[in-house]
Amino acid sequence: MRKSHQESERHPRRLFASIANKASQAAGRASTFVLACAVIIVWAVTGPLFHFSDTWQLVINTGTTIVTFLMVFLIQNSQNRDSAAIQVKLDELIRTGTVQNSFVGIEHLSADELEELRARCEERAKAVAAGIRSDRRGGSRKRRNEEAG
Repeated sequence: MRKSHQESERHPRRLFASIANKASQAAGRASTFVLACAVIIVWAVTGPLFHFSDTWQLVINTGTTIVTFLMVFLIQNSQNRDSAAIQVKLDELIRTGTVQNSFVGIEHLSADELEELRARCEERAKAVAAGIRSDRRGGSRKRRNEEAG
């Protein structure tokens, strides 16, 4: 049986996701920070041994550049996964809750559309808050609902 292009593409993605997940978990540990500090201390202590040569400086510069370069991709991958997981959870809460289902998928809107939607939500929240404050000042929500209906 031949694997489809999509199936053959999944394996490298899963492999990368697995490696990225393990690497980002390891990078966030205190022991990894201590190890990085130890490497820097060893490098600094060996400075006089190598007469603070250009090569000695190049070692730390190259090492930190490579680590930084790779960490950018690990951090982005981790943020993408976290963001996607949070979005799925929020979508499920919206879908099963009493809020408007029209909010599902709004992450695909443009920045202007999101800003417009945020402003409308903020206006509604202020209106609700004003209604609650006026209820506390002496009116009752039940009486107001009876007058409206």
